[in-house]
Amino acid sequence: MRLATWNINSIRTRVDRVLAFLEREDVDVLAMQEIKCKPEQFPREALEAAGYELAVHGLNQWNGVAIASRVGLADVEVGFPGQPTWSSKEGVEPVVEARALGATVGGLPGPDGAVSDPVRLWSLYVPNGRELTHPHYAYKLEWLRVLRDDVAGWLAAEPAQSLALVGDWNVAPRDEDVWDMSVFEGATHVSVPEREAFAAFEGAGLTEVTRDRVTNYTYWDYQKLRFPRNEGMRIDFVYGSAAFEGRVRGAAIDRNERKGKGASDHVPVIVDVD
Repeated sequence: MRLATWNINSIRTRVDRVLAFLEREDVDVLAMQEIKCKPEQFPREALEAAGYELAVHGLNQWNGVAIASRVGLADVEVGFPGQPTWSSKEGVEPVVEARALGATVGGLPGPDGAVSDPVRLWSLYVPNGRELTHPHYAYKLEWLRVLRDDVAGWLAAEPAQSLALVGDWNVAPRDEDVWDMSVFEGATHVSVPEREAFAAFEGAGLTEVTRDRVTNYTYWDYQKLRFPRNEGMRIDFVYGSAAFEGRVRGAAIDRNERKGKGASDHVPVIVDVD
């Protein structure tokens, strides 16, 4: 089974690139973030015609997550238990944002007839945090804490499950995950509390499965010629349980997807599992 995760930064704008990527890389399951649309606005017909089932969660023109699978899609879950809420404006009732979507993928034959054991997959778009003194930063840390505690509970109840948490984590866990640490002094994504929150998933029983298999950035800002200068960040990751990590046979970061007209500012991260 070939899994990929991609912050697509508007599926309606980039559906043609998604379809081309799925075909070119022979992807079985794609987790998407920042789809930026409601379910009824999602270009469902195009992906279904390519052979993919869909689970889509979006509330407005911001955020949004989705999963596309051609090897089975079941037990869809919108949001994780206790997911923190957020309000963008004072006096507006906080809501659970469209940032987390779970589904069980696998169990059905792929195009080659092979059947993969199921994987419990979560497509995640972790809050940005904005600034260290901003309420969004506290929201981000709480969001990660609650998710980490949920993961620990899931694995305590079912230690042998193949669980994968994939997506845009909005954390650069190591200094080498940004092009110049001095640029990020006093900024989010690299602060100690964020890095500790990211590392806490290891204590819950997960392993980041791409780190030792591939090296590259996964995000380049549109501004200041960041991509031509290779001034990027590595903030898209795949965290897996022991059962999932044991099935991983390779990983890749498709840097070429940042090239050309109409590219997302993120690129796909790909994992091959038995």
